[in-house]
Amino acid sequence: MSKAANPALEAVQEHERGNVARLAISQALAGANATIVYATGSVVGNMLAPDKALSTLPITIFVVGMAACTLPAGMIAQRHGRRAAFLFGTGCGVLVGLIAALAVLLGSFWLFCLATFFGGAYAAVVLSFRFAAADCVPPDRRARAISAVMAGGIFAGVLGPQLVTFTMDLWPPYIFAATYLAQAALAVVCTGVLIGVKLPTPKAAEANTGRPLAEIARQPRFIAAVTAGVISYMIMNLVMTSAPLAMRFCGISQGDANLGLQWHVIAMYGPSFFTGRIITRFGAPRVVIAGLVLTALSAAVGLSGITVGHFWLTLILLGIGWNFGFVGASTMVVECHGSEERNKVQSLNDFLVFGLMVVGSFASGGLLNSYGWEMVCWVALPPLLLAAVILWTTGSFRTRPAI
Repeated sequence: MSKAANPALEAVQEHERGNVARLAISQALAGANATIVYATGSVVGNMLAPDKALSTLPITIFVVGMAACTLPAGMIAQRHGRRAAFLFGTGCGVLVGLIAALAVLLGSFWLFCLATFFGGAYAAVVLSFRFAAADCVPPDRRARAISAVMAGGIFAGVLGPQLVTFTMDLWPPYIFAATYLAQAALAVVCTGVLIGVKLPTPKAAEANTGRPLAEIARQPRFIAAVTAGVISYMIMNLVMTSAPLAMRFCGISQGDANLGLQWHVIAMYGPSFFTGRIITRFGAPRVVIAGLVLTALSAAVGLSGITVGHFWLTLILLGIGWNFGFVGASTMVVECHGSEERNKVQSLNDFLVFGLMVVGSFASGGLLNSYGWEMVCWVALPPLLLAAVILWTTGSFRTRPAI
């Protein structure tokens, strides 16, 4: 039967594609929030902090904001629909830009920390876009929908740094003040894009239906998915946060360090153009295993030398490994719940992922300064092995994909 012979089906598929496209565009616009905070947070922190030891605190508070706001955002989505949660997130996105600009104007370190907390809240909502995309399509297209939205991160990785470059000196002598106002403007544009996303609103009867969360969380497949997602993100954050400073310790120029991070971001999101198809062909657990292996290889490269090439290859492998591990784990999570359970299960998953990511954020600086870059790479290996063992012992890895 041709598409023209079934206009109802064509209309449904067009609606699905429109939702996924809007979510991918929003990922690009809103994802720039995180890259702007990571690019400027420690610099502004160093300028404003009463004690230089607190320079990186704004970035840590950003991660805390991500962890603290995943469950509240999930509750908003459960009660009022995903679009309400999205608007909560973009509202936080406007606030981070306005408050950060004000903090620079007033020279207030603690006001700037408050701004980065709102930035973390915004980032937590942004990362729920991948699950919203999975809700938009039938089960056989969920992996591709998640992958398509994650691909928007490539443009976020380019847009954020370029925005910083072109705006940082527009309001002398207040460096980055114009950057944060532009960041707030991006959040407003993102709001306009997200308003067009049409998702079913939760039914009142669904609010308290479904299995208890504890029962869902005891599923071996869910345990394996969460473990893989937590470790993939935590190790990526641990190594990525340490690498720029480690390069400086090794006498590598800031320009080379910036280029290495740029390739890392491209490696994180570039594979998303085809990760969904790989998952459909081989199954999410196998793709997660591949991601864990690539991340372990990145640590091995880091241990093998300290030249520019070693650091760049470490960061590229780290990015690809994170993509396979995180997208694969996210796909496994959506296979563990029914439609009436999705918001509470997905918000629990993200709370655990980002809550434990704080550990990587806190640990990276101490490990590097006290024990060196080699110790950072060695510490990355045992958790990766643990995730692989859990995938194997729960039977997830041995489950054959439906082709």
